[in-house]
Amino acid sequence: MQPDPSNAIGVFDSGIGGLTVVRALMERLPFEHIHYFGDTARVPYGIKSVETIGHYTTQIAEFLLEKKVKLLIIACNTMAAVSSQVVRDLSPVPVLDVIEAGALNALAATKTKRIGIIGTPTTINSNAYARALHQIEPEARIFSQSCALLVPLVEEGWLDHPVTRMTAQEYLKPVLAEKIDTMVLGCTHYPLLKPLLQDVAGPGVALVDSAEAMAERTAALLTDRNLHTPSRDEADYHFWVTDVPLRFQTIGERFLGRSLNNVHVVKW
Repeated sequence: MQPDPSNAIGVFDSGIGGLTVVRALMERLPFEHIHYFGDTARVPYGIKSVETIGHYTTQIAEFLLEKKVKLLIIACNTMAAVSSQVVRDLSPVPVLDVIEAGALNALAATKTKRIGIIGTPTTINSNAYARALHQIEPEARIFSQSCALLVPLVEEGWLDHPVTRMTAQEYLKPVLAEKIDTMVLGCTHYPLLKPLLQDVAGPGVALVDSAEAMAERTAALLTDRNLHTPSRDEADYHFWVTDVPLRFQTIGERFLGRSLNNVHVVKW
């Protein structure tokens, strides 16, 4: 059954990082309504079992489907790595995930097929990016690096801080030594560090921003399925969270690049 084009897009994440995807969608598709769900009470997902992540992901997807969204976007790399098939199996509407979007953009950008992936330990250990890339291009050489400290540094607002630069240099050293020409920012927090990471990687390495990649894939899917909203009124944005930590507003507005209104708390 064809979803109603005037319905909202549903975007979800384990916490706040997916707001970089929302920001890219707002810029690329300014008339589309968006429902964003961030599981702020149960973040971080990176240290939880596959079963638990699957259970939480199902719960959130069902919540957004009840809101009659026309499309689901898994904005969290950890959720996408572990549970994207679970969501596809239960969803009557199309499902996009950041890993697939990032992999496609990386293959479009690379000339040497030597690709670096940086992400959280769970995303890197899941090998999901390498699998997605090899499925499309078996000859690609993938070099992955887990960067556990970058998320807390971004949430601290240290986007161009000597400590962040030094940390990035340490993490990227082994990946850059492999002569990669493309690097996937495999965590939704990392787009905020793009200028710093580009500086560290050097001009010869193309950075693939998973948030931008997702906005492009979404626009293409809406065109293919004839799901663009007919409305030219101001878009409606709603943010559903499971807890409102003290710093949520501050960090959220930094991620979004605008003020954060319509925040609703969901109690489970």
